[in-house]
Amino acid sequence: MDKAPDAFRTISEVAEELDLPQHVLRFWETRFNQIRPLKRGGGRRYYRPDDVDLLKGIRRLLYDEGYTIKGVQRILRGEGTRFVQAVGRGEQRVEEAGHRPERDREEPLVGEDLEPEPESAPRTGSILAPDLRARLRSALDDLQECKRVLAALRSPGEA
Repeated sequence: MDKAPDAFRTISEVAEELDLPQHVLRFWETRFNQIRPLKRGGGRRYYRPDDVDLLKGIRRLLYDEGYTIKGVQRILRGEGTRFVQAVGRGEQRVEEAGHRPERDREEPLVGEDLEPEPESAPRTGSILAPDLRARLRSALDDLQECKRVLAALRSPGEA
């Protein structure tokens, strides 16, 4: 049984549509305050069509375009929620807004020198393709955040 396009969706329906685990959607709620599903008794989440479009846009930026979470947060601040929703619907291209994943990096990645090279030194290439590096960077950011959350939940006696 298919729902009407304007019907609310449960987290399981959205997760299936986006091909993501439910815990990823819950994690994204902690990283993107623009994601605000309705919560009913027992904490059940119900996503509006605009919420689903926003999640599609975030997914596309993270997984297809190679942005990190911080990069998507910058796009949301700079361009707004409607822009990311349009990206999710395939109506907007990120390049048109002048954003590029390369600007999103903050730390050196595998294959890059940790120290900046002198101007005269020849630049060595990375052993990883830029899109793969961006995806790995995003995964690493997610894992570091998970580690931080787990450390915060751990009681002092267990550390």
